[in-house]
Amino acid sequence: MCSNLKKAMMGLIDVFHSYSGKEGDKYKLSKGELKTLLQRELGDLMAASNDPTVVDKIMTDLDENQDGQVDFQEFVVLVAALTVACNDFFIDCEKSCKKN
Repeated sequence: MCSNLKKAMMGLIDVFHSYSGKEGDKYKLSKGELKTLLQRELGDLMAASNDPTVVDKIMTDLDENQDGQVDFQEFVVLVAALTVACNDFFIDCEKSCKKN
């Protein structure tokens, strides 16, 4: 039986590869593939941003080697950053609730 962490890791790998390779390299996300992934998988977070250039900004930030694509390692950086932000948000909420 898989641990929760192993399931989460397998989930990340599955999500990445379910979007990568539709427009070229099967091991990388094009800008269009990244946009589709973000809209389908993180639509609620994306909708919170009223910035129409948010995908461009994310792509620029993630594409460390500037090849116009996001590889798995670059994708994991996004997931890690979002996870930290969500954790910080929930910790702050918990602290606020305890004060009230």
